[in-house]
Amino acid sequence: MRGISDPAKAYIEARAASISGRPAQAAEILATLAEGSANPDLRDRAVYEAMSAGDMKLALRLLKTSPRPAASFNAKLLLVAEALKERRDAEAIRLLGPDVGGPDLSFWTPLVRAWNAAERKDTTGALTILSEVPANSALKSFVDEQAAFMLLRMGRPSDAPPYVERALSNAGPREYRLRLVLAEAYRSAGDEQHAIELIDKLPENAALLRRSLQQGRLKPLAINSSATAFADQLLALAMEIRRSPRAATPPLLMVQVARYAAPQNSATTILLGSLLGEEGRIDDALAALRSVPADDPLKPEAIDSESRALLEEERLDEALALAQSAVARPGATGDDFARLGDVYGELERHDEAAAAYAQAIERLSQAGNSRLWPLLLLRGSELEKAGRWPESKAVLNAAVAMAPNEPLILNFLGYSKLEHGEDLDAAEALVRKASELAPDNASITDSLGWALYKRGRYDEAIDILQSAAIADPVQAEIHEHLGDALYAAGRRFEARFAWEAALATAAEADVTRIRSKIATGLTQATAAR
Repeated sequence: MRGISDPAKAYIEARAASISGRPAQAAEILATLAEGSANPDLRDRAVYEAMSAGDMKLALRLLKTSPRPAASFNAKLLLVAEALKERRDAEAIRLLGPDVGGPDLSFWTPLVRAWNAAERKDTTGALTILSEVPANSALKSFVDEQAAFMLLRMGRPSDAPPYVERALSNAGPREYRLRLVLAEAYRSAGDEQHAIELIDKLPENAALLRRSLQQGRLKPLAINSSATAFADQLLALAMEIRRSPRAATPPLLMVQVARYAAPQNSATTILLGSLLGEEGRIDDALAALRSVPADDPLKPEAIDSESRALLEEERLDEALALAQSAVARPGATGDDFARLGDVYGELERHDEAAAAYAQAIERLSQAGNSRLWPLLLLRGSELEKAGRWPESKAVLNAAVAMAPNEPLILNFLGYSKLEHGEDLDAAEALVRKASELAPDNASITDSLGWALYKRGRYDEAIDILQSAAIADPVQAEIHEHLGDALYAAGRRFEARFAWEAALATAAEADVTRIRSKIATGLTQATAAR
């Protein structure tokens, strides 16, 4: 085999590279092995590793020299993306169908045909094809937004509003980005008024985004061709897959194909960076996230993802430097200061975290309550950790006044009152209301049990704490609370079992305390906090 004297050893090296998060190296070795082998599975594996590494040139070469059709869903998507980039729509449609072998992706054909019609300025043909997408199609939910993009691409902004309104109402978590993309589409169609209206309805940073629109900085997000539309559809599907609890594997390869089809689209790059980070490929993740240009309207999202990746890797100094550089720039936003608060919180610099959240709240004072109450909760939490309970209580009460039916706020304020031994009637009422609003939240159930324990109602507390422990068997705090309640009720043998369960997942700072009461029993000094 050319360049490889020991194929078995080389294959083991390739698998080791793959397992250790080095797919580019794995792909290179496997591609060399595949060239001298009749084993199609070896070539398929090489394609997979090449796509995982983002080396689409190698993946396409391997696919085109394979003796059999693309065997995987993602490999076929890559061939389609290449055809659309090269404006070979007929070939893309052929590849999507069942006749070429491999998985049948013909459900995607109507969207490609519709875009082909749109690029030929056949408005009636494009909209007719879209109207025929079956109700049970995986792509049905994208029909309205694709119709809007097509109409705007064809210079017909006056026909787009009904499709735009339906698309935005169904966008869910994609609404922010969809507004930006549609605003750029309206601007390109010569309708700046509708473009600005879309941006002005965003909850924050509207003035900054309006300038970005007028200066043409939203152009990289544009959906104006079969290839960019295909990339956007892949991105939207990947986001749905990622949110689904039933997803078998992360949609990394799908996102790599989307990036290949529209490399200028920063939304795809940001999702790719997040997925790479989740796979432990931190250097690849950071490289992707840092590739988003500084003037890109989605750069704050890229910085958020970079910050989270650094925090998860405990690269705290880098995370802090990143957050500090963002707030030092002219025009720093509330999001920039919120990110700084998050990092200070991780560093346990609670006073500075509380101050950063205060800055975020001030800058976002015109945002809706749904944006402000989480920041008030975070600030209240950091003040409490900093030993500034009276200030914390005032902030938390303001959060409750703003969002009186948010169980997280009610629970935090009630639990904090319990810890400070203050106004136990009100504390129990707050936690009980939180539990009624979120009965499946084990942490809130735990708070209710702990409230009852604090009030000496041990039997009721034990029943509730046991249900919390069943709902979340790995949360050490719940098991420790249950152990304390059992011990107080005279059930000391059972208490030690509960404390042993707590010890299995306890934070290092709590281990000594829990071991002490396992050995000698519950005392005031070893009571849970």
